[in-house]
Amino acid sequence: MNFLSLVLLGIGLAMDASCVSMAKGMTMEKSQRFRYALSLGLAFGFFQGFMPFLGWWAGSYFQDFITSIDHWIAFLLLGIIGFHMIKEALHPEENEEATVLNFKTILLLSIATSIDALAVGISFAFLKVDIMSAVSIIGITTFVLSFISVYIGNRLGDMLEKYAGILGGTILIFIGLKILIEHLFA
Repeated sequence: MNFLSLVLLGIGLAMDASCVSMAKGMTMEKSQRFRYALSLGLAFGFFQGFMPFLGWWAGSYFQDFITSIDHWIAFLLLGIIGFHMIKEALHPEENEEATVLNFKTILLLSIATSIDALAVGISFAFLKVDIMSAVSIIGITTFVLSFISVYIGNRLGDMLEKYAGILGGTILIFIGLKILIEHLFA
């Protein structure tokens, strides 16, 4: 697999993470942008790079099991987080820290958006891909796109004001549905 193919694959894998970064960026204050852009970028970049490595390592041993449940895991994690965002947007007085991203949330989002990368990693084992180059390119691409997406989302959040949390949560739920539908009906 050549460099351009890996970059394009990295962009494709980073789309879910970028959308989630944009959705989370909609709900945060400007003073939090850089910190969370860096946090989300690093977490998403790491997991998007680590999961293909893990899939490559697992190879064909667990291929059938992983591909049979990966979409359900992503759907559930994104759905739960999305509903939580909508609830926080509709009832901000119940949670004063609605826009704060904690370690647990970042971890769950990172795993949910990188499960498809695990399956890609399994295919890398069969294609004899240079795994270190592949995971580096995928991770860096995801970091850059997620970092930028937080800023784009924050700009959109300023324009949408009070509806940003509802829109962001809805986006997460639809990303989860998209993943589920793609795997069930592909």
